[in-house]
Amino acid sequence: MGRLLVSGDSEPEFRVEGMAPGWDRVEVTSPALDKPIILVPLKKGARESRVLGWSGIRSGLRAGTYPFTATSHGRTVATVSLKVAAEGPAEIRRFVIGPQKAFSDAPAPIRPGTDVRVILTVQGPALGDSLTVRSPVFSDAMTITTNSADDPGCKCDDGGGTVYAGHARVREDVPEGRYTLTAVSDHGKRIAKQHVTIAGAPVEHGPSWIVPGAVAAGAALAVGGVIAVRRRSRTTASSE
Repeated sequence: MGRLLVSGDSEPEFRVEGMAPGWDRVEVTSPALDKPIILVPLKKGARESRVLGWSGIRSGLRAGTYPFTATSHGRTVATVSLKVAAEGPAEIRRFVIGPQKAFSDAPAPIRPGTDVRVILTVQGPALGDSLTVRSPVFSDAMTITTNSADDPGCKCDDGGGTVYAGHARVREDVPEGRYTLTAVSDHGKRIAKQHVTIAGAPVEHGPSWIVPGAVAAGAALAVGGVIAVRRRSRTTASSE
């Protein structure tokens, strides 16, 4: 039998010691974990371990004591019970909208028909992999995601924040005025609010180069696109 040891608080470190010679893998499971923690030998022949990978404590977990079990090839090698504290609230640190091709955090009026980028940064627990942004300036609700190609990589997001980003086109027929953008979690809870001013002449996008019904002999047209693709539900929403 080995020993399962845990150190640290906000970012706990798991390891096993005293394993029998020749061990190669230990899996730590618990109702408190998103996914099992995989431990492997610190080096070849070592009885101590290092973490191969783990995704953290499960989001929305109630405070309490939870069992953690270490197994190796189906055999239990160690168990331990750990206290898990309640999660703190997530903080919305940044919620901005700007032209997609010339993005800036500085608030400025946006013309109807503009292709825009929306960025929202959460400090603390993430709110899932995606959020929904609703506003009268869009024809439909838009989705912003983590690990998005629309994330501009701003240094202001350094420090452990989770960045959600996405793009959409402002309606060409939206009247001038000040409009609300509302970010909503996957559970339908409003988590942040921001405003955007629409002003100026609509952006001209021109006619499509594809003529309906037109077929070029011996040629095929392919139209492709790319869809760009850490937790607690309490948040602080921005205000006017």
